[in-house]
Amino acid sequence: MTPQQIIVRPVVTEKSTEAQGRHNHYVFEVAKAANKIEIRKAVEQVFGVRVRDVRTMVVRGDLRRVGKFTGKQRSWKKAIVTVHPGDSIDLYGEQADKG
Repeated sequence: MTPQQIIVRPVVTEKSTEAQGRHNHYVFEVAKAANKIEIRKAVEQVFGVRVRDVRTMVVRGDLRRVGKFTGKQRSWKKAIVTVHPGDSIDLYGEQADKG
């Protein structure tokens, strides 16, 4: 798998944004088949940072109901990536505007 196939998208929530500022954690949705080593290499290659730690979990899809019909959202894999102090990942494209 290529790094672009491993990292699906960043997860931007209040909790993940607070973790970025406080603990240097970044949260990504990743391919379900990817392991921690592949995720580490993909983040280092795509964003050019040094990864200290990778934690993963599978988020189960919720059951949803519309009228009498029930369905299930898809399950997905989440990776919490800790980068070294001093390194940062620009998820919003802010650093390109400053230069």
